Amino acid sequence: MAEPRFHVAAARPAIEVNQVLRNTYMLLALTIAFACVTGVAAIAMNLPPFNFIVYLVGFFGLSFLVNKTANSGWGLFWTFVFTGFIGVAAAPIIGYFVAVNPGIVAQAFGVTAASFVGLSLYTILTKQDFSFLRSFLVVGFFVILGVIACSFFFDLSPFGAVISAFMVLIAAALMLYQTSEIVRGGETNYIIATNNLFVSIYVMFMNLLALFGIMGGDD
Repeated sequence: MAEPRFHVAAARPAIEVNQVLRNTYMLLALTIAFACVTGVAAIAMNLPPFNFIVYLVGFFGLSFLVNKTANSGWGLFWTFVFTGFIGVAAAPIIGYFVAVNPGIVAQAFGVTAASFVGLSLYTILTKQDFSFLRSFLVVGFFVILGVIACSFFFDLSPFGAVISAFMVLIAAALMLYQTSEIVRGGETNYIIATNNLFVSIYVMFMNLLALFGIMGGDD
């Protein structure tokens, strides 16, 4: 009788991990679709870009609300509010590139999708521990805050390619770290996991868009 109990206890963590992964990717697909809908609507209405301060307050404020309410039904509500806000915020930039050179948008989307799928599959199949990236992500967060602060006083456009490349690395590291946390049982809340993966995809896509725009000669 003891042997069946052992197998059930050992299988439970794998079942829970698979459930978190399934819920995370289902919610991630829905939020990406919702962000696309709000983005397309914003482009169709020709909405102007957000004021930078409004964007920062919206991004960090809504992200805080998602994490604060992640253990309740409100977490889902704020997740869609946050991702919808991101769709509207990104619309003017994406709309500009669609008008100037649609191929750049397709390239950025393709590379982002391939990177996300590849990094996710690698982490899921190997179950490698990427918790060591936590320090890099913390340092990267403060570097980003520093860049934002400096942008108020200095013209950082000459360093645009370097900054965008660094942001792409940060996004890739976040994909590896968050997926590893789910696979190894460190992250059990699919709303928080979805929010982090959505941010990583958004950051990678927008910065690849900027990099391809620079390399393509678009101002």
